[in-house]
Amino acid sequence: MSATASCPVVIIGVGPAGLTAAYELSKHDRPCVVLEKDSTVGGLARTAQYKGYLFDIGGHRFFTKVSLVERMWHEVLGADFITRRRLSRIYYNSKFFHYPLQPVNALVGLGILESVRCGFSYLAARLFPQRPEQDFEAWVSNRFGRRLFNIFFKTYTEKVWGIPCNQIRAEWAAQRIRGLSLVSLVWNAIRPRRKTSKQRAIKTLIHEFEYPRRGPGMMWTKTQELLEVRNCRVVLEAPVEKICWGPGRVTAVQAGGRVYSGDYFISSMPIRDLIERLDPQPPESLRRAAQDFHYRDFLTVALMVRGKDLFPDNWIYVHDRRVKVGRIQNYNNWSPEMSPDPETTCLGLEYFCFEGDELWTTPDHELIELGRRELGQLGLVDPARVIDGTVLRIEKAYPIYDATYQRGLAEVRRFLENAPNLQLVGRNGMHRYNNQDHSMLTAILAARNILGARYDLWQVNVDSEYQEEGAPLTEEELMRLNH
Repeated sequence: MSATASCPVVIIGVGPAGLTAAYELSKHDRPCVVLEKDSTVGGLARTAQYKGYLFDIGGHRFFTKVSLVERMWHEVLGADFITRRRLSRIYYNSKFFHYPLQPVNALVGLGILESVRCGFSYLAARLFPQRPEQDFEAWVSNRFGRRLFNIFFKTYTEKVWGIPCNQIRAEWAAQRIRGLSLVSLVWNAIRPRRKTSKQRAIKTLIHEFEYPRRGPGMMWTKTQELLEVRNCRVVLEAPVEKICWGPGRVTAVQAGGRVYSGDYFISSMPIRDLIERLDPQPPESLRRAAQDFHYRDFLTVALMVRGKDLFPDNWIYVHDRRVKVGRIQNYNNWSPEMSPDPETTCLGLEYFCFEGDELWTTPDHELIELGRRELGQLGLVDPARVIDGTVLRIEKAYPIYDATYQRGLAEVRRFLENAPNLQLVGRNGMHRYNNQDHSMLTAILAARNILGARYDLWQVNVDSEYQEEGAPLTEEELMRLNH
C-alpha cells in the first residue's frame, strides 16, 4: 500500500503553468502540493546547463500584455531581469531576411523580378482568397500571397510540424501570428518611429523584451524557493502513475509511489497522458479521444564555439531544405551570462522530430557532428571553431493542431463538466500552443476558481485580444471571463 498524503490542492507539473497556479494559491495562504516527473523545475521554460554554459529550450521572451503575469515576473525576479534587443532573421536562398519581414530588406534580398511576382501574388490573394480558410496554408496565403507563403512560411513550418501545411489547422496561424499581415508589415516599416507601447505593439513586431540574466529557469527556481517557505510543497522525480476518480470528481493522484488526496486538482500534463492514467478507466469515448492528440518533439544540439559576436541575432529561422536544422539560437545574445567564458559562444541548433524516429534516436556524438557540419554549410561558423557540444531531447514540446485535436478537446470538456474539481492549464494541459504568459494566465485563473471565482479557462485564447494585439489585459478586462 502506497503512503498517503492529503493536501487541499494537488497540482501536476512544475512548468510555468503549474508553478504559477501554486504561486497564486500561496499568496492567499492556500496550501498545495506540486508533482513533477523530472528532477528540475521549469518544464519547457527551464534553463539547461553544461560545463557552466546555460541554454534555453526554444527561447523565451519575457514580454506580455497581461498585467497579472508581468506583476508576478517582477515580484519573483525584480532586478534579475535585463532588457534585450530583439533581432531574428530568416535564412533563405543563402541570404538573410529580417523577421518580421521588412519590405525594403525583402525587396533587396528577393530581387526586383521576384518582388514583383510576390506583389502580383498578394493582389491575387486579396482579390480571390481561398475559401474556406481551414488550414495554415490557406490562412497565410490569403494574407501574404502564395509566393511569399512558399518562400517564407512553407519550408520552416513543415520542418517544425513534420506534416504538410494544408494538414495544420488555420487556428494555429490565427493564434500565433494574429494581427500580422503584409499591410501591417509595410505600415510598421514606414510609419514614424515612436517608443513602442504595450497598448499598441503587435507581439510579433516587438523590438525588445525582458529576459532573466541567467535564463528563464532562474524565474522558476526562484518561484520554487518562494513556494517552499509558503507551505506549498514541490515534489520532484514523482511521475504520475494514476489519477483516481469517481462519479463527479477526482479524488487523488498517485505519483512516485505515493498517493496525494485532495479537494481540488490542476493538471498541466499532456492531455493524452492524463486520459491514459485515469483510474478506473474512463468511458470508451474518452479513451478513444486520447488518440486524437498528437505532439511534435524536438532536440537541441548545444555547441560551444570559440569566438564571440558570431552573428547579431537572438535566433535564426533556417528555411533551407539542404539542412535538417530548423532554428539556431545564439544564447550569448539573450544574455551575456549564459556563457562562462566571454571569448566563447553557445549556440543551440534545434531539430524538430517525432520521438523514436531516425533523428530522435541518432547517437549524441553523431548529432553534434551533424550540427558542426550544418553550421559550416550555412556559412555561419567555421566547423573547426566548435570545441564541445551536448544534446538535449524534449518530448511533447508542441501540441499539433491537426484534423483530430478539436474532436478530442470536445470529448475532454464533456468529461470535465462531470469532474468540476479538475482544471486543465498550460500548453499541453489544454493542447494549445500557448506562449509562457498565456499558460501562466490560465493557471492564475484556475487558482482563483479554487478561491471562489468562476473563470472559463477555455475562453482565454478564444475571445481576448491580448495575444498579439489590442490593449493590455487588466484585472478589469478579466471580469468578462468570470461568469
